[in-house]
Amino acid sequence: MLSFLLLMNELESSTEDRLMTAGEVASDINKKANAFVEYFKSHIDDIIGFGIKVLIAILLIIIGKFIIKLILKICDRFFDKAGTEISVRKFMNSLIRVLLYLILIIIVCSQVGIETTSFIAVMGSAGLALGLSLQGSLSNFAGGILILMLKPFVVGDYIIDGGSGKEGTVSRIDLFYTHLVTADNKQVVIPNGVLANSNLTNITAFDKRRVDIFVGISYTSDIKKAKQILKSLADNHEKVLKDQEISVFVYSLDESQVTMGLRVWSKTEDYWTVKFDLNEIIKTEFDKNGIEIPFNQLEVHMK
Repeated sequence: MLSFLLLMNELESSTEDRLMTAGEVASDINKKANAFVEYFKSHIDDIIGFGIKVLIAILLIIIGKFIIKLILKICDRFFDKAGTEISVRKFMNSLIRVLLYLILIIIVCSQVGIETTSFIAVMGSAGLALGLSLQGSLSNFAGGILILMLKPFVVGDYIIDGGSGKEGTVSRIDLFYTHLVTADNKQVVIPNGVLANSNLTNITAFDKRRVDIFVGISYTSDIKKAKQILKSLADNHEKVLKDQEISVFVYSLDESQVTMGLRVWSKTEDYWTVKFDLNEIIKTEFDKNGIEIPFNQLEVHMK
């Protein structure tokens, strides 16, 4: 009986302790709730201000995405009208999109209150370091963009690089290099940075070319007869354009010959055929008509 009374006493003491602990917990929760309410009341203006900034930032994102899409459509139409190569068009669209979204992110961060000055400085420093390390490649890349956009030549044109003297038919234009095929079927690869910054001659830029031929005759030959022969040969050649001017003239009076000039026009693809044919026919006809073509001679007198 005594042990039962002791057990009941312990149970009552334990229940009272638990009730006191629950009361303390409730009191602590109440204090924290009151502290939170007080903090909220004291910072209500800041919270409202931050919420407004967040709403404005969300609005900026929505409007910014719409404006970016509009700008990209305008750029795409411009590239389409300019006939820009598809590879350049895709690259430029991607580059413009990245730059515009980067600007939008900076604007949104500034609106929310995030400091962007250090971020911009870091991005600028990284861009400068990358540019210095890839200076040659970036030069070629920029040259490729200019060539593909401005189109000083296209695939199939015959060009001469004034800087290196290399020439050939353009077989491929990459963003970094231009590939040429020479007349004797060799491949020449030229960096686009070099082509974009050198004097470039596009032989096939137009559909017709002027063929200039100069031939010397002796001072004892009949100039009028030589002019008649040259004019007749030009008139009778099937690949000489008859709707263009044909000129026959005395080009210069040199020390040992009279230099005659012949200028005719032909299609660009027929240029070398016309030039080679006329050179051969002129020699043959001059020989038939007694028109002497002088050449350097050396007379030796022996005593």
